[in-house]
Amino acid sequence: MTVAPSTVSERVTPEKIGSNHPASDNIVTDHFDITQLQFQLDQQRQAFNAQPYPDLAERISHLKALKKAILNHKKALCQALDQDFGQRSNHDSLISDVLPCIQNINYTVKRLKKWMKPSRRHAGLLLAPAKVEVIYQPLGVVGIIVPWNFPVMLSMGPLITTLAAGNRAMIKLSEFTPKTNVVITQLLADAFTTEQVSVVEGEADVAAAFSGLAFDHLIFTGSTTVGRHVMRAAADNLTPVTLELGGKSPVLVAPDMPLATAVERMIFGKSLNGGQICVAPDYALVPEEKVRDFVEEYKKQFNKMYPKGVANKDFTSVINARQYQRLSDYLTDAKQQGAEIIPCHDDARNDEQHRMVTHLVLETKDTMQLMQDEIFGPILPIVPYHSIDDALTYIQQRPRPLAFYLMSFDPELQLRVKTTTHAGGMAINESIFQVAADDAPFGGVGASGMGHYHGHEGFLTFSKAKTVLTRGKINTGKLVTPPYGGIIQKIMLAFFIR
Repeated sequence: MTVAPSTVSERVTPEKIGSNHPASDNIVTDHFDITQLQFQLDQQRQAFNAQPYPDLAERISHLKALKKAILNHKKALCQALDQDFGQRSNHDSLISDVLPCIQNINYTVKRLKKWMKPSRRHAGLLLAPAKVEVIYQPLGVVGIIVPWNFPVMLSMGPLITTLAAGNRAMIKLSEFTPKTNVVITQLLADAFTTEQVSVVEGEADVAAAFSGLAFDHLIFTGSTTVGRHVMRAAADNLTPVTLELGGKSPVLVAPDMPLATAVERMIFGKSLNGGQICVAPDYALVPEEKVRDFVEEYKKQFNKMYPKGVANKDFTSVINARQYQRLSDYLTDAKQQGAEIIPCHDDARNDEQHRMVTHLVLETKDTMQLMQDEIFGPILPIVPYHSIDDALTYIQQRPRPLAFYLMSFDPELQLRVKTTTHAGGMAINESIFQVAADDAPFGGVGASGMGHYHGHEGFLTFSKAKTVLTRGKINTGKLVTPPYGGIIQKIMLAFFIR
């Protein structure tokens, strides 16, 4: 999931960087110095070089220790998340931050032995007799940069795959979730030494220094804008990167789809975490003759889920005043350009506590800021379309998003959309739940990211697939060495080049 575009651009003063939490000595403290980060990286790399291939038992031990620590701290995590957001239900935190981590660990532990097994490959007649295999080696030290919207899942998720692949990790936590960071730091200190997993805190300049370290792999979850800076910094060290970004993920409501069903399948994906999810529906494409009916249906279902509006304890606040102002500015800009703004509940805003119910936006224009930026919050523009061809053209003319949602029971349309549109992932007649599939890769494409870190594909991301050719006592390789022109070489060339 992604951080909104404006969250890490603010310049900071040195006294603001880091925090001196009593929970553990795992963190970089107030007096930030790049040498502290480099020292921690050198310490982890030295430990890795002393044990470059942890066996299956050790990796499973690490995963089980992490699971135990998360379960031991789940109540504290939920309380801290509620404090950091200003309001976040325990259920939201359990289902979206804690549960995915536990499920991921259970899934990984079951399959890790199979993943670690060398893959036998065909040597071919030319190389016979020889054995060819691919082994999966740990890379070394992985850097993980975490956003604020799901700080538990988006720190623990990459860490789980990193540990499964046999690596060590340094984790840069978001400065916008200080209470949650204290708990994460403590639970990691309970499970690991700093030579295995360490935590870094700080603001924009700490993040910039962190992304410039010579990691063996770097994974960043955040905005496309910041992702470009991270990739640029990593390039100086030729550090491979996995970028989990975002973009404007569309919902296409097809003409055959009953509106009540379409709204039912997408509204949770837009409401969870107050819409602050990188794969949340960003805008909805609706048949032009059904737009008003769609609005009424959406409001009806929203009021059923959140009958008290912003006072409802189940609806998560916007993370902070700055993000709330960003969203407010989107609405102001849209209204000034002629948009119709429709709150989904009469009790729609609480400026002091930065709470906002979902606002539907009609009469949108491409010049509106909310139609250019990833919204990342409780605002849903509705774009009318005349035909399916028009709707698909609209999507294909824009940067490739992290998610695409099709609401249709038409199998021909489903096949067409699956095969002709591009997105990091897709769900048909559902929203956001594709991310919960442990046995499938998650990642973006184009402006929405690169690489994967879920499931087997994640294990491969954090491993080096190394080809190993082994010969025995018989050496056929000498048959192709100089002096050239021998009868055996002529026969071989005549046989293989044809």
